[in-house]
Order: sequence, then structure tokens, then C-alpha cells
Amino acid sequence: MAAGDRGFRAVEQQRKAATSDAATQFREHVVPELDVLLRVAQRMTGRTADAEDLVQETLIRAYRAVDRFDGRYPRAWLLTILRNTWKNMNRRARLPMVNDEHALANAPGLGADGRNAPEEFVMDSTLGVELTEGLQKLPGTFRQVVLLVDVDGLTYEETAGVLGIPAGTVMSRLHRARRRLRKHLEQAGITPNGTVR
Repeated sequence: MAAGDRGFRAVEQQRKAATSDAATQFREHVVPELDVLLRVAQRMTGRTADAEDLVQETLIRAYRAVDRFDGRYPRAWLLTILRNTWKNMNRRARLPMVNDEHALANAPGLGADGRNAPEEFVMDSTLGVELTEGLQKLPGTFRQVVLLVDVDGLTYEETAGVLGIPAGTVMSRLHRARRRLRKHLEQAGITPNGTVR
């Protein structure tokens, strides 16, 4: 066997091993976060097709970089890639980070918890309407944080990564947004324990 053939085979074996390692890391760190990526992308883009395109591009970039990822905080790492991909995809268009009307329309049934009594159903629907109205009245920066933290369940750090702001700013905006929502609900006659006055 010629020296060139041995060198070629050695390089090919290294390439296959690296590909196998990348696939394993991808399955371990990226695949479990797919649902979160899709939910956040939906909030960012406001359209299912655009969200799927954004996640697909994010996955391609994550796969290319997975061999350089240290394995710590995969969700934060992926959300950073998602945010940067979104920025790059929309550099010229300068679209808003969240299409608020679509996000509110597709939010899960706020206040619904499966109770069956008629008064509970009325209360749930009243709370849902008032909460949706309160969310719509919030400034966009507050609404984004509420949707990402309280609806999508992201941590402060993950939300900060998505929005490209410090975690302290996320906490501050969330506090002020919740205070405004609470005030709106109180003015609508809904008490802190969720009953109508």
C-alpha cells in the first residue's frame, strides 16, 4: 500500500470519527431543545413558515459549530444562535422581534385549567379576555418579556439571550409589565386570587 493511500485513509477515518462525534453531540445537546427553539422562533417571526425556516437555519449553524460547543447551557447557546440568525436574516428588512398580534392570538388559553363548573368557565374566560386586553396595552418591549418568560417558560437568562439585553433588564421589564397587568386586572374587577368582584 502506498504512503499516499495510507494518508488518505487516515484522513478519511478522522473525518468519519469527527462526523460521528458531531452527530452524537447534536443529538445530545440540540435535539432536546427543538420545541423551545420553535416556540421562540414563532414569537420572533409571527409566522409558522418563517419560524420553521429560522429554526432550520439555526440547526444548520448549530451543527456546524457543535464540535466547538463545551456542552454547558445548550439552551442559551442555541437561543443565541437563533437570535443572531434572525438578525442576519432580517438585517435589511428591520422587522420587529415579535409580531405581537400573532403572538397574542396564538398564546395558550390563559387562565384555562380544565375546570368544568359554569362559574369557573365564566371566570376563566373573563380572566383570559382581560389578561389578553392587558397584554395588548403593554408596550412591545414589556409584552415580549411577558410572552417569553410567562407564556413560553424561558428563564431570565434565556430571554436575555433571545432579546439581546442584560438579564437585569429582563427582570426589570417583567416586574413593571406584571405590575401593569395586575393594575389592569384590578381595574377590571378581578381580585388577586382570580375572582371577579
